Amino acid sequence: MTSTAFPIQDYALLDDEECDARIIAAKAKLGKRCVILGHHYQRDEVFKHADYSGDSLKLSRDAAQSEAEYIVFCGVHFMAEVADILSRPEQIAILPDLAAGCSMADMANLLKVQKCWQELAQVIDVENEVTPVTYINSAADLKAFCGKHDGIVCTSSNAQKILEWSFSKRSKVLFFPDQHLGRNTGYRMGIGLEDMVTWDFNKPMGGLTEVQIRKAKIILWNGYCSVHQVFKAEQIDNFLERFPETKVISHPEACFEVCEKADYVGSTEYILKTVREAEPNTRWLVATELNLVNRLHEECKAQGKNVHFMSPTLCMCSTMFRTDPQHLAWVLENLAAGNVINRISVPVEEAGLAKRALDNMLAIN
Repeated sequence: MTSTAFPIQDYALLDDEECDARIIAAKAKLGKRCVILGHHYQRDEVFKHADYSGDSLKLSRDAAQSEAEYIVFCGVHFMAEVADILSRPEQIAILPDLAAGCSMADMANLLKVQKCWQELAQVIDVENEVTPVTYINSAADLKAFCGKHDGIVCTSSNAQKILEWSFSKRSKVLFFPDQHLGRNTGYRMGIGLEDMVTWDFNKPMGGLTEVQIRKAKIILWNGYCSVHQVFKAEQIDNFLERFPETKVISHPEACFEVCEKADYVGSTEYILKTVREAEPNTRWLVATELNLVNRLHEECKAQGKNVHFMSPTLCMCSTMFRTDPQHLAWVLENLAAGNVINRISVPVEEAGLAKRALDNMLAIN
């Protein structure tokens, strides 16, 4: 390694065009030693440099199977953690901007989940009655918590299979951090809303009575994605008044009322596949992140498809937006000079427990 890394201050005032040229040059110098992962929600200026694109789990698995020594994850913190956990020991995961977090993931931290587990244990036999399930959009220590307690990780595309597995082991599920994915998935499995309760981590016993806890099949964490909170059922109604032929498709992180009105509900990969394979000259109203919807709109225009963002309020993932061409150029040029910047490394014991929960999931897929 060189003695001094290039400071980020040297890149802050570079325009995107100069960054593009420097990113391309650094990539060429690094060759197969480096792979860039671009999550669907990334801004176009960064997304275009990705060697692989997709959702967080797909990207981590792609990187682990690559020849790369360096995995540069253009996404958010928990995604780089998953890449570190699933990659080979000699591979190094890097996050261009350490400030790129996830507000939903931050709503469930280890101390709060442990407190919840302890409080539930005052009412029920948690180890024998409850399977902890964490959405992949969570910190590594929560995945490790699930691994420790014979639990599992889920994604938005496999949540139903994961819940089925969970109920085959125990009678209840503690689902965190996203209440909407848990509720929407459970309801489509035939679990009534009355059998799902929401645990408010700011209140003693989650704000629930002992009767509610004993009766519940799914205990939902009171967390949510701020991006998907902007979508409302009345937005669908208003749009259909103008364009009644429209097909509505939503990510399951949207609220229950939106998903109930949607014609299709599924992950980002599902949304892309459904719209891409739809008949030409169709109209789509989409409830998910703006960058993805805009790219899908441009891609499908030639087929006469109209793809619309559901909310009149433009909302993109602000933490995803932190990864800009300047940070990507900074990281890549440092790597090309022998400097590893912003490495994400999950502690060995924590990574082992988290991998146990991830392996439980991967065994089902």
